[in-house]
Amino acid sequence: MGEALLDVRDLRKSFPGVRALDGVRFRLERGSVHALCGGNGAGKSTFLAILMGITDRDAGTIELRGRAVDFASPAEALAAGISIIQQELSPVPDMTVAENIFLGREPTTMGVFVDRARLRRDTAKLLAELDFDIDPGAKLRQLSLAQQQLVEIAKALSHDADVIIMDEPTSAIGEEEVEHLFRAIRKLAAQGRGIIYVSHRLAEIFAIADTYTVLRDGAFIDSGRIAAIDRARLIREILGRDLTEEFVKENVPRQEVLLRVEGFSRQGKFAAISLDLRAGEILGIYGLMGSGRSEFFDCLFGLEPRDAGTVEIDGQPVPIRNAAEAMRHGLALITEDRKGSGLVMTANVRQNIALASLDRLSTTVGFLKRRDEQAVVARMIDYFNVKTPSPEVPVRNLSGGNQQKVVLGRWLLTEPRILLMDEPTRGIDVAAKREVYAFMSRFAAAGKGVIMVTSELPEVLGMADRIVVFKDGRIAGIVARDAASQEELVHLAA
Repeated sequence: MGEALLDVRDLRKSFPGVRALDGVRFRLERGSVHALCGGNGAGKSTFLAILMGITDRDAGTIELRGRAVDFASPAEALAAGISIIQQELSPVPDMTVAENIFLGREPTTMGVFVDRARLRRDTAKLLAELDFDIDPGAKLRQLSLAQQQLVEIAKALSHDADVIIMDEPTSAIGEEEVEHLFRAIRKLAAQGRGIIYVSHRLAEIFAIADTYTVLRDGAFIDSGRIAAIDRARLIREILGRDLTEEFVKENVPRQEVLLRVEGFSRQGKFAAISLDLRAGEILGIYGLMGSGRSEFFDCLFGLEPRDAGTVEIDGQPVPIRNAAEAMRHGLALITEDRKGSGLVMTANVRQNIALASLDRLSTTVGFLKRRDEQAVVARMIDYFNVKTPSPEVPVRNLSGGNQQKVVLGRWLLTEPRILLMDEPTRGIDVAAKREVYAFMSRFAAAGKGVIMVTSELPEVLGMADRIVVFKDGRIAGIVARDAASQEELVHLAA
């Protein structure tokens, strides 16, 4: 084994009624990329929170460069040389990219005034080194979720840290940006830094990691060299059982066209988008970051106005000028940003599931029919196997996979015929992914339709019946399932 940069032994943490960590051990070697693996609820977030001084530990030791440490705050951890790229972004929307990256560390003149020219130069240099095509002067609110993710990555890497924690760093970015990030990771490891890499995308773990540790239900399960383990065994250790098949494909597309879009355009975002969705079909949309995929969904669902284009459902033109009209015509939208726009994080599970159906669950004078609400919420919790002690539990306390099921339950209650799913498995584990795939397949098999935007090539190849490839805001090609390959999709999208 190489030199230990970080050594954790017998880490324990309990919350009321829950043992979050039970004797966890972890060793990060200098110059290595160490994958921290585990399903939703395995204890990874608690482990990282303790490392960063966000949460106190009940027992155990943490040694950094051979010395015992016990951080009382993230600032102490950062000062000691540990930085983190968090899964949940924390941008300041009205500040620029440069101001966000160097917040609290701005270069000054005479120790008083912010040196804005140098701030912009330093940011431009950092972004260029990472090969991130982002304007240092752009306001964060002007950026897409994927671009905000890249800014968060740049912020963490701007610190001169020995240990860099990357918690789902690629969950919102495309294949090309992933390659840029991987080049940066390899450069950092070559400099002797240690990277803790957390991802539910197993292909990434095998592509970038040197070593791994598996946690399950708060306990240490296994660790070793990534070269000594295969995908099937890693899944078995993460889940505690075999996963017989990852993708669930039961639907068969029919001939009748359920939805037709003609000439959809929005200036600066996309142009001349024409496609159709057949009954019983899962239609995939694949493209690189900035290709216009999510923006197309926003216009189709009426969240943003389009400059041109028509929509037909069952052969009849329909006006969709806002989300209410979209829902009235049987559309539902699962957004890519589950916590930002998909859920009300301050509300509980019941309130989130019922949110889009309050009109159906209320009397004519506006009083909520509480018994009806409880019944339909219980039905959705059961249907999607949402793991929650009670519908009254705050939704923020659920794992990522269970939060996504809450979003799906909310929209299924609206009885949609067409599901628009933007990155439907972002940030959830392999078991929860399979449940989402099974739902998509059942939904389409009932004669309805799904349009799925995804950045994951295995996902679009495994679930889509046809694949529409976006490039620079236009359709670069439409590929049938039996003719699709990773090479073909990347070629069309690049």
